[in-house]
Amino acid sequence: MEKTEAITLKLLTKTYIDDLNQFELPEEQHQFTALPHEISDLTEGQYGVMIMNGEEPVGFFLLHQTDRVKEYSANHKAILLTALSINQVHQRKGYARKGMTLLKDFIQDVFPECDEIILAVNHKNIPAQKLYHNVGFADTGKRKEGPKGEQFIMALQVF
Repeated sequence: MEKTEAITLKLLTKTYIDDLNQFELPEEQHQFTALPHEISDLTEGQYGVMIMNGEEPVGFFLLHQTDRVKEYSANHKAILLTALSINQVHQRKGYARKGMTLLKDFIQDVFPECDEIILAVNHKNIPAQKLYHNVGFADTGKRKEGPKGEQFIMALQVF
């Protein structure tokens, strides 16, 4: 495993678009998420977040403060996490885990009004379920039907 001491989370800036557009995933992962280049222009209430190793983006995800959150939680202070991906060439180095470990502090700093992070993970996506569980997300018991089948709704409290 490579050192992950330089891992940070950073809001998306145009400086890194070309790097993000080079992201690739194996099909068994791609079926459950979107690559950065597949995400069209962000609308109000959507925020791209990069997982950075120094000055290089190695991962990406979206945060939503839109009406879409209501599909997953009745909490009006919740924020929704979607489309997490780690570029294939940077996988198995601890970047996803470290990035998700930094998420609570990032939310407190950038979105102080939020007190909960929610997400949906496909019931077949065992590696993602383990990742989220290992960084503190808990299964809410809620389920949602997604494009690839049943999704577990998970939540992480932010205090």
